[in-house]
Amino acid sequence: MKRILIIGATGHVGRQVLSQLTAAGAHVRALSRNPDAAGLPPQVEVVRGDLTLPETLDRCLDGIDTVFLVCVAPPDAFAPALERIAKHTRHLVFLSAPLKTAHPLFQQPNPFRARAEQFERLIETSGLQWTFLRPGMLASNALGWWAPQIRAGDVVRWPYLAVPTAPIDERDIAAVAVRALCEDGHAGAEYVLTGPQSLRQFEQVATIGRTIGRALRIEEITPEEWRRELPEFVPPFAANMLLDAWAAAVGQPAFVTSTVSKITGMPPRTFRDWVTDNAAEFQ
Repeated sequence: MKRILIIGATGHVGRQVLSQLTAAGAHVRALSRNPDAAGLPPQVEVVRGDLTLPETLDRCLDGIDTVFLVCVAPPDAFAPALERIAKHTRHLVFLSAPLKTAHPLFQQPNPFRARAEQFERLIETSGLQWTFLRPGMLASNALGWWAPQIRAGDVVRWPYLAVPTAPIDERDIAAVAVRALCEDGHAGAEYVLTGPQSLRQFEQVATIGRTIGRALRIEEITPEEWRRELPEFVPPFAANMLLDAWAAAVGQPAFVTSTVSKITGMPPRTFRDWVTDNAAEFQ
């Protein structure tokens, strides 16, 4: 059985990858800058490491066959870290973005896109076998976008309510990642991952209301109003990135793939499934 290192194990997707691998009895190790605060299950081997300090990675990578990577390190730290990874292992599964998907929602220039493109170029020339996962909009975005308003009252104010997306459950992204990590035959693959439905943002909010038994009032607002009402922790460039993507996608159905079912043999979860399992976050 392959020995797997997870870098990014405390995020929405990384935690699910860790959970599914552990449930399958895989040999899993997690990298953490602060193992004591990682909050990972006690049966998981957690090793101290930091992508910005490449010399800390050798111990984390010792004996590892394949790596799952969610990278939030600065671009100038990525190349040295990747060089260390390539010295110790043969296969990297990288959580990227739908960079090559011919849909306007995914083709707007932004800093996150530029960084992912840079990282992919480095991976492709590293000598590693690689697999790129390209999820679209995450269902878990609802936790940051709409949960605060729903917990505070019955009104949700949002721009571009008519724009559809196909939100994907992080558990389905993880299920594809687990296949790529544990099986042969995924080297060089680029998996574009979406949920099974094209749903307008209005429909997504309404689904949350129906699922938790609340009569929500959903109000369309302008981009300018949304910018003024954003929480302080949302940087302007991130707001502009989303607004540009939604504006470009007006009038088009969401891009929907069948990749999850093809790779895992199971149908992807619907947005309603995701809301049902996360209903407490909106109460």
